[in-house]
Amino acid sequence: MSFQDKIVWITGASSGIGEALAYELSNRGAKLILSSRRKEALTKVKENCQNPSDVHIITLDLSKTDQLPVKAKEALDIFGHIDYLFNNGGISQRSEAINTKLEVIRRVMEINFFGSVALTKAVLPSMTEHQSGHIVITSSVMGKFGTRLRSSYAASKHALHGYFDSLRQEVYDDDIKISIVCPGFIKTNVTKNALEADGSKHNKMGKGQKNGMPADEFADKLIPKILKEKEEIYIGGKEIWGVYLKRFFPRLFNKMLRNTDVT
Repeated sequence: MSFQDKIVWITGASSGIGEALAYELSNRGAKLILSSRRKEALTKVKENCQNPSDVHIITLDLSKTDQLPVKAKEALDIFGHIDYLFNNGGISQRSEAINTKLEVIRRVMEINFFGSVALTKAVLPSMTEHQSGHIVITSSVMGKFGTRLRSSYAASKHALHGYFDSLRQEVYDDDIKISIVCPGFIKTNVTKNALEADGSKHNKMGKGQKNGMPADEFADKLIPKILKEKEEIYIGGKEIWGVYLKRFFPRLFNKMLRNTDVT
């Protein structure tokens, strides 16, 4: 099993985890489609890939779900099919629930949940026709538990688990695999780009992200697990233990979270 000559579509590919995945997969011989809103940034990523001639760019905005079927057709027209869809694009939030505007909550859900769902639904018929495919969803440890200042973000990630766990059952007989990836703290700009209560950018690097795992190390650890078709994947530091503490010692875990700096 390898990524040699596999067709891989990555959203959120202009920076962070998506950019790191692009380099890792290019090094492994994959043919890539890179997407985000920022064409200039995507072009730089393409140029830095191992084989730029095997890399294509499709700009898209995950919040504009009505446009995603057209984008999917454009992607499918390039190579004829897609072997791997990495639903990696997303946005975070840093604000107390009581102060967060409803339109901000809707935007987080629209990008993180509905964007991934809409793109998957647009690609799924082709995978079903070919009786093969692998859908990878970048969730978060926040998809398994919630903390202060992340209510909307955690909700969007929890929703991904519910949807794609269910979808996995439905596409099993079509030999389509689904992996939900739960990163811990990865050193990216996700906190800087997070939305505050009024929808403005947070513009601060979170302590967890600042001290987190480098994105290229994350990608290097992730790819072998994808090749093994793991259904749920946890990668990060000690924060990963929160998943298990929540499951087996929920009251103790909640007490610990109340006394933890989560900024």
